[in-house]
Amino acid sequence: MDTQTAHPIDPAIRSEIEQHLATIEVDHDVRILFACESGSRGWGFASPDSDYDVRFLYVHPLAWYLRVSPPRDVIEVPISGVLDINGWELRKALGLLKKGNATLVEWLDSPVVYRAHARFLEAIRLAARCTHRPERSFHHYVHMARGNYRTYLLGERVRLKKYLYVLRPLLAARWIEQGRGVAPMRFQDLVDALVTEPALRDAIADLLARKRRALESEHGAPQRVIDDYIAAELARLEGASVPMPRDIDFSVLDRLLLDTVTRAEGAD
Repeated sequence: MDTQTAHPIDPAIRSEIEQHLATIEVDHDVRILFACESGSRGWGFASPDSDYDVRFLYVHPLAWYLRVSPPRDVIEVPISGVLDINGWELRKALGLLKKGNATLVEWLDSPVVYRAHARFLEAIRLAARCTHRPERSFHHYVHMARGNYRTYLLGERVRLKKYLYVLRPLLAARWIEQGRGVAPMRFQDLVDALVTEPALRDAIADLLARKRRALESEHGAPQRVIDDYIAAELARLEGASVPMPRDIDFSVLDRLLLDTVTRAEGAD
């Protein structure tokens, strides 16, 4: 399936998003280094009425980093219509990478990119791989899958989208458990690599097709084949071997911060 089909972006909305990003740079005196889709449009299972979840990383001028008390390190734009736009300052983002933040790692693999400085994106992707903490990502995905399953999928009628909010983290946890490295953001990549049972593959393909046609709020009957897989996989993961922590040289993050801030300053 091509990118436009799996990750549809209305051209008018894209233009509006790019205008918002340009305004943010002027209003906050920052440079946006990277901006992408972080939600269902990035995962590849958006509904026609899905929001646009835009996330970005930005850098301030050098003087901002030379203060005794760090100022606010996030920029949040009030949600308007279908647009949800917010971003993290670079030092904050790199600190979260050091802690093993799986969400940020996903952003860096998003198939929908609105803004990217090529040198920076290559450098931060490399840093994310070098500092990947599989044990943190594994626990993150298992916790997410278990929470969504218990909250949304145990009734007689369920929201179809919530199956995907359980399946994706389950498959991401398996990916990491098998030692494959950073889990890809695209749901279909996970399915193609990890789901081998024909009945389950067919059920997931049907669910994806329905989700892409349906409204976000659509409910339906439980999906037995998928339910059985989720229950079995959650039970199996209870006793799964958690990836062991490894020694990591985090100085790559310090170098990236210094290089990016000084280059941004020089570009002015």
